[in-house]
Amino acid sequence: MRRLLGVALLAASGCAVGPDYERPKTDVPPTWGEVADTSAAELSAWWTLFHDDSLNSLIDRAVKANLDLRIAAGRVHEARAELGVVLGGLFPEVDLDGSYAKSRLSPNGQPFPVPSLYQSHYTAGAAASWEIDLFGSVQRGYEAATADYDSWIENRRNVLVVLLGDVARNYVGLRGNQLLLTVLRQNVVSAKDTEEITKARLAAGVATSLDVVRAQALRASAESAIPPVDAAIKQSIHRLGVLIGTPPETLTAELSPAKAIPTAPTRVIVGLPSELLRRRPDIRQAERKLAEATAAIGVATAELYPRISLTGSFGLDSLGSADFLKWESRAWSLGPSVRWPIFAGGQIRAQIEVQDAQQEQALAAYERTVLTALEEVENSLVAYLREGERRRALDEAVVANRQAVDLADDLYKKGLTSFIDVLDAQRALFLAQADQARSVAEVTLDLVALYKALGGGWEPRSP
Repeated sequence: MRRLLGVALLAASGCAVGPDYERPKTDVPPTWGEVADTSAAELSAWWTLFHDDSLNSLIDRAVKANLDLRIAAGRVHEARAELGVVLGGLFPEVDLDGSYAKSRLSPNGQPFPVPSLYQSHYTAGAAASWEIDLFGSVQRGYEAATADYDSWIENRRNVLVVLLGDVARNYVGLRGNQLLLTVLRQNVVSAKDTEEITKARLAAGVATSLDVVRAQALRASAESAIPPVDAAIKQSIHRLGVLIGTPPETLTAELSPAKAIPTAPTRVIVGLPSELLRRRPDIRQAERKLAEATAAIGVATAELYPRISLTGSFGLDSLGSADFLKWESRAWSLGPSVRWPIFAGGQIRAQIEVQDAQQEQALAAYERTVLTALEEVENSLVAYLREGERRRALDEAVVANRQAVDLADDLYKKGLTSFIDVLDAQRALFLAQADQARSVAEVTLDLVALYKALGGGWEPRSP
């Protein structure tokens, strides 16, 4: 369809004034700053790499019912309709009209007698006009409208990419907080056991009241960490409910039972930096906005030149119904019209300067979008790799702190250390276990951020 319209534009136009659009050449680094797998990346359904049925189900529902996505789709439909308005300028405008009037003349208002004071007037006809696009005003307008339409398509794709990332991020955050809540509750149980043991030792005369108070403080501190995490769990469920287009509480029964955090795939493929230019919808949208701004310069420049229109009309005009359909009642006109703004107070040239400035801004916006995309991928990649290193260190820290608790408790029972050493060891273990639980989720969250930064998820899925 677009190819046929393009042929029609070339046939109807002469030379199109203004600059011809050329896709900008952008230099991107040949590889990433971190060591990464740069094989060809298949990211059309990246969330399925986590092998989590609940996540897959949430994303399917979000794609079907998310309201932001529906708004973006509606904007695409609007832009398509606006494109149709512009395309209408390619073709002649034809109007049909007809009228009938019954009138009475005043005998005192006529210079001479008339046959009848009562008269009828019948008219019917057609009028057509067509502007010849000699200097490409319509052609450039079509280019601008097409680029605008394409940009809204890319906008919808970008909304989809953001939506996929938000669903995955909130889901992983939910499962991570559920794991953290389990760890925190285990810490509370351990702190309560320590408190009870300390009270028993006080009763036996082998502990002090200070030891009991310190044990109570450790237990209260462990309990205080639970409410914020519980609130975060509920907030994630509420957010996921809204993302799939339902009331916030809809998913409470479905998602409240704890499940494992989705595990990262063993192989993470990010592709080459140059692939971002054709994959990221925000870059593609910025490029289309640049094309639109370039075409708008031609539209403004065409106003400097004459606009020639062909107009014509044919109809029937009669004072009586008996003669209305006779050939002698015909009336017609045909001829060109020319409009050439010789003097407009500099408005046209000022408008061209406005469009030039907007095109410069669009180019800078495109270049900024490319750099921002590269930065997001680099940041997400380094965060994912470093969090993996931190996770391994935390695993070792938990093992070491657990041994420290056992040793401190044994030494305390033998009277070789103070009770404060036992509490310090337990407190260090609690913190290390909580950090470990957070890091388990953070590794997956960083990977989700990486996939989102790579711009996957809108392409048709490969079979």
